[in-house]
Amino acid sequence: MRTILAFFSAILLAAPAMALEVGDPAPEFSLQGSDGKTYTLSDYKGKQAVAVAWYPKAFTKGCTIECKSLAENGDLIRAYDVAYFMASTDEVEDNKKFADEQKADFPLLSDPTGKVAEAYDVKMPVLNMAKRVTIYIGKDGNILKIDRDIKPATSAEDMARTLGELGVDKKS
Repeated sequence: MRTILAFFSAILLAAPAMALEVGDPAPEFSLQGSDGKTYTLSDYKGKQAVAVAWYPKAFTKGCTIECKSLAENGDLIRAYDVAYFMASTDEVEDNKKFADEQKADFPLLSDPTGKVAEAYDVKMPVLNMAKRVTIYIGKDGNILKIDRDIKPATSAEDMARTLGELGVDKKS
């Protein structure tokens, strides 16, 4: 009996907090970007939508393809009133080198502690790495969509299409 109680206690303690869902307030973050600036979610509330494309690791194949898509086709995303970022648990220096190598014209955010990735329910168990997930946040600060089906090669096109489907305003 004691073993069974210990087993279920371990499961409950290991269970993640409630998963983030569409409609929930987006967890606040303040993360350093590859451009040396710090980006804070609350700075965008009431002003524009935010899209954060979480990725596992700089310089890996899929992440390189995704970053290249966003860099080469970012004009499709910039047609919308949205601030967009890629984010990972990589160190700032790694993300800066990665952004420079891929000619990213948007910030790559660094969450080396993994606390923000955990708050967004994208942190892989045991590893301090993010899953490939894009989170869309409305002007009101609430989650509009959680996209877990990312195709790195068409990330920019897919993100722009999703922004349109979500009714995010186009820039005038």
